[in-house]
Amino acid sequence: MPTTATLIVVLIIAFYLMNSIKILKEYERAVIFRLGRMLNASKGPGVILVFRPFDQMVRISLRQEVMEVPPQDIITRDNVTLKVNAVLTLRVIDPTKAVLEVSNYVYQTSQFAQTTLRSVLGEVELDELLSHRETLNQKIQTIIDQHTAPYGVKVVSVEVKQVDLPESMLRAMAKQAEAEREKRSKIIHAEGEFNAAQKLVDAAALLATQPITMQLRYLQTLSDIGVEKNTTIVFPLPMELLNLLNKSNLGVGGNSGKG
Repeated sequence: MPTTATLIVVLIIAFYLMNSIKILKEYERAVIFRLGRMLNASKGPGVILVFRPFDQMVRISLRQEVMEVPPQDIITRDNVTLKVNAVLTLRVIDPTKAVLEVSNYVYQTSQFAQTTLRSVLGEVELDELLSHRETLNQKIQTIIDQHTAPYGVKVVSVEVKQVDLPESMLRAMAKQAEAEREKRSKIIHAEGEFNAAQKLVDAAALLATQPITMQLRYLQTLSDIGVEKNTTIVFPLPMELLNLLNKSNLGVGGNSGKG
């Protein structure tokens, strides 16, 4: 029959083994340090054994993490002061490097992101920052990724989230946009006047080839006036008729004076 001491030892061993069992999810990896020395490769996913106190485990997630870069004070190349923040997405691709090469890969990546954001956006003008944001995002992502690659972290994307402009700059941009719209409006109006004038010139040249068409236009105008039931009718008098009347008056006057 087993003694009480044997049962206690068996229970202690069973409890120790049960406590040594660790379950890692599909997206988790474990970096094991045995007596202070790291094992060759990370463990997981699934069931692993961690024999404490000889082993120490550092659990690392391989999922993407989203990190917000705090607002940064930036002076653009054309001396405009801005506050810009960004959103950065990263993931660990080498758990052993993420544990060995850096003490806190999230904090260090955040610091790289802040300095890179100020450096890159400080080299461009305001118009370029507002109109070529995708290009700047790609450039920032590439620079940060070069810094994080040595400790096994991949920067998936960087997106400039918000650009806070001074009130004076907002008013100036609003005035500029208003002036641009007014300019386009005047250009369109002038083009319309030019086209209308050109059409009138073409119509006049066409009517001049057949004088009878003017009489037809007169009759058409009278017909349009009659439809409106107006009491006043303005009838265009041909210049040729006036010339004939002037000649007739001159002829009569000359004859009377001679007599």
